Amino acid sequence: MASSGSVLAESGLFGRSPNKFWQLVLIGLFALFVGAVLVMAITATILMPGLPSISSLSNEPLKVPMRVYSTEGQLLAEFGEEKRIPVKAGEVPDLLVKAILAAEDDGFYDHYGVDFLGLVRATWANLRTGRHSQGASTITMQVARNFFLSPEKTYTRKLREILLAFKIERQLSKDQILELYLNKIFLGQRAYGFAAAAQVYYGKGPDGLKLPETAMLAGLPKAPSRNNPVSNPESAIERRNYVLQRMRSLDFIGKEAYEEAKSAPLTASKHALRYDVEAPYVAEMVRQYVVETYDKNTYVGGLHIYTTIRADHQEAANWALRKGLRAYERRHGYRGSVGHVEINGTEFDQAYFDDVLKDYRIVGDLMVGIVVSVEKQSAWTYTLDGYMVEIGWDGLSWARRYIDETSRGPPPKRVTDILSRGDIIYLEYVELEAEQEKEQTAAGEGEQEDQGQWFLAQVPEVAGATVSIRPSDGAILALTGGFDFQQSKFNRAVQAKRQPGSNLKPFIYSAALEKGFTAATTVSGAPIVIEDAGLEEVWRPDNYSGKFFGDTPLRKALTLSLNLVSVRLLRAIGPAYGAEYLERFGFDSTELPHNLSLALGNASATPLQMATAFAVFANGGYKIEPYFITRIEDAEHNILEQANPLVICADCEEAKNPPVVQINDSVAGTAFDAYLPRYAPRVISAENAFIMTTIMKEVITRGTGRRALSLGRADLAGKTGTTNEFRDAWFSGFTPDIVTTTWVGFDQPRSLGPGEAGAKTALPIWIDYMAVALNGLPEKPLPIPKDAIAFSVDRDTGEPTDPSDNRAVVEFFIAGTEPVLADDPAPGEIADDTTSGTVTPTQPEIPKDLF
Repeated sequence: MASSGSVLAESGLFGRSPNKFWQLVLIGLFALFVGAVLVMAITATILMPGLPSISSLSNEPLKVPMRVYSTEGQLLAEFGEEKRIPVKAGEVPDLLVKAILAAEDDGFYDHYGVDFLGLVRATWANLRTGRHSQGASTITMQVARNFFLSPEKTYTRKLREILLAFKIERQLSKDQILELYLNKIFLGQRAYGFAAAAQVYYGKGPDGLKLPETAMLAGLPKAPSRNNPVSNPESAIERRNYVLQRMRSLDFIGKEAYEEAKSAPLTASKHALRYDVEAPYVAEMVRQYVVETYDKNTYVGGLHIYTTIRADHQEAANWALRKGLRAYERRHGYRGSVGHVEINGTEFDQAYFDDVLKDYRIVGDLMVGIVVSVEKQSAWTYTLDGYMVEIGWDGLSWARRYIDETSRGPPPKRVTDILSRGDIIYLEYVELEAEQEKEQTAAGEGEQEDQGQWFLAQVPEVAGATVSIRPSDGAILALTGGFDFQQSKFNRAVQAKRQPGSNLKPFIYSAALEKGFTAATTVSGAPIVIEDAGLEEVWRPDNYSGKFFGDTPLRKALTLSLNLVSVRLLRAIGPAYGAEYLERFGFDSTELPHNLSLALGNASATPLQMATAFAVFANGGYKIEPYFITRIEDAEHNILEQANPLVICADCEEAKNPPVVQINDSVAGTAFDAYLPRYAPRVISAENAFIMTTIMKEVITRGTGRRALSLGRADLAGKTGTTNEFRDAWFSGFTPDIVTTTWVGFDQPRSLGPGEAGAKTALPIWIDYMAVALNGLPEKPLPIPKDAIAFSVDRDTGEPTDPSDNRAVVEFFIAGTEPVLADDPAPGEIADDTTSGTVTPTQPEIPKDLF
């Protein structure tokens, strides 16, 4: 038998030196192949230990933005550098998956991570051109590159990509790989993942995409910038049509669908994430808290923060505040257009108008536009959103020229007195029948036919804030800190410390009740000259009306907000005591004046502080703490933090022996450590709170808050507030369920103008908001505490009188301060009858509908 060596020798390959060209080529190729395999093996051996663990790939949390929600779960805000909406592979429409496969890797479900034929083609093209322009990356390779590897185009990086792709394919299923790709691939405009891209480019979810839109998104991964439909529409359409052609060639779509989609116009545009509810000031409060409390990964960890905000309340607060500030602006005249451009000729040049308006934005609910034609009684305006709208004379006639807060120019007679062609102006859309939509909805009248029209408007220079809380536990139900957050991020609801003026008087009167005064106690309202060491000069306070009164019962004095009575009352109880007493309501006595100017609200407080203080009256005498976050959850909905607010437990057994409470999270299946409920401390007696509330109810029925009678409710109480020279206008009002404070003023304090008092400027905002906030809430009668004693007194003198006297009114006294009559029975004889609402021989019968 011939040896193997002799066989090889006979073959002529190794037995003797090769003497034919094809033999040399064959040997050379074989050597190159062996060498390449050895190099790759050695390289792989070197590189493999340095490849990342696949478990870190599959377990790495997505960089999901922090999201903020209302108490109902409606989206208020989102914070994060990367826009991402995680989805499961099975939730993505089949058509989108097919489009992605057609564009990127039609053999995805067949290969093992690498398309070798594609690699050969790409390598040959790169060698031929001398550039690294061809990639031939499969979806798996793209996942490997996007997760772990640098984006530079080198052969070493490509080899690492190939090795990692093999490793991924061995340890993850195809659906797992596809899901990673669907959620993490960058698609331009800060959008990561196809769900986020669908929102950014089309304002909808993946399941709402049409075929042309689906193909457009599928074409983005290759070059998100070059093929971006917003910045490079021509290149984007070309890429889209390529994807459609690939889908057609793979029989993913039919011919008719292909032809129709290929000729479809470009519909993509940059869509800002639409929030369900506009609450930017609250969202910023949340952001600051979370950043200060948690680590630097706040913006990428997918936190879910649920707030106390009620969606309908918040929308009403936004609407009411903006309406009130716009009304103030109209009362004080038109400051003129915000810009002007020359319009040559009569031809409508939309491209030119769009270019001009791109530097402007919608402010609050005010649209911006260019006046393109002016007629005698109307003007036509091209708006930022691409519409031509007409402003009729009803929407223009208010625009008398602004001179200052105290004066305006003459009424305009024609449009040219107000506007010129080319003026850049702001407009508001007023639904004439729906201007009172909030009240109509509350009354159950249903929707009205749209009878709206456009009004000339201006961005308010005046500022304002509204904050509404639940008095039983301090939950903030609505908060708006200004007309427009982008215009000014200064949150006036919690940051603006302003003089409350007469809004502070109820707390002084409450202090007087604590000192033994009664609502029937009379105090002089005559002129007074004050020489107080705490004041820099002699002070001569007067009443808002300029009128003087004689001896006046405290109930009447507070109802009419009489300054002179308040000053004398504070002098009687002592300014130092008054300032100390106000601490019970949450005020800092070190920030309050310890002189008689405190009687007129010469202090500093934010709207939130005022609402919190009035909550003590609303809830019967308890000091609650405002809060705005109910819970914080991680990306998997495990609860990280749960609110534990102070709650009211009036004389209940639990307040003395609080039970242990366990909170279970049904979503995450975890439980919190047991904790004790926190009970709000009583800071004033129930009788004090009751009497003060009855007085503030009269502020509504016959005092400075009479406008609120339009709400048609009997359970409203509140107090107006106006500071010197009309610098600040306030109204704080409440029911047992809701406390709301509204403030209006300039950020740099100056006069709002003559007559711009709390009742005129702030109260209408409060009314518009409360019309919605109280919708569906039944009226609650005011319970009479057991130690509140009813007597008939003369309405002007406060002296006891017979209930049959036509000047008699029912007055309440804290037990021990009630009048003593000469013919009264001995206290022991009627002690059992002086309870809530009980009629005694010396007491009047309390009308059932009094409170």
